[in-house]
Amino acid sequence: MSVPPPIADAVQQTRVWLKELQKSAELPDEEAALSVLRAVLHQLRDRLSVEEAVDLAAQLPTLVRGFYFEGWRPTKVPQKIHTKRKFLDQLTLKLLPRPIPPETAVTRVFALIAHHCDPGEISDVMGQMPAPLQELWPETARAFKKRREEEKAKRRARSAKSIG
Repeated sequence: MSVPPPIADAVQQTRVWLKELQKSAELPDEEAALSVLRAVLHQLRDRLSVEEAVDLAAQLPTLVRGFYFEGWRPTKVPQKIHTKRKFLDQLTLKLLPRPIPPETAVTRVFALIAHHCDPGEISDVMGQMPAPLQELWPETARAFKKRREEEKAKRRARSAKSIG
């Protein structure tokens, strides 16, 4: 039985993400990478507004998008998590029985997402997170967000000058 090309492509794209995560997080196999990816994506998703969660999902590979939405309850989000410790403590429970440190899991998955997704979308996602959680994103994503905010502030200032 042959697999239709769109399905084969979706599987291949997902395997690329899993292999990258497996290597960067030094996980034993793709199954472990999938568990870690799913746990971190769920923790992130539940911290975002419904609109932002959907916007981020549009950036994910088809199969990863399915894992991302698995078990989602849009009426229960966003969860108000203001500290890095609480975010990581909740993730620790989702990672069981995987013995990966939660901060390592988050930083590796956030780096994977930042590498594959639009920088503007990542900036929007980060904008919904308190500063301590934004620090878990790679430096390139934080720098892009900072530049974007500076550009917006300059545009507002020019607009205010032209009005006044």
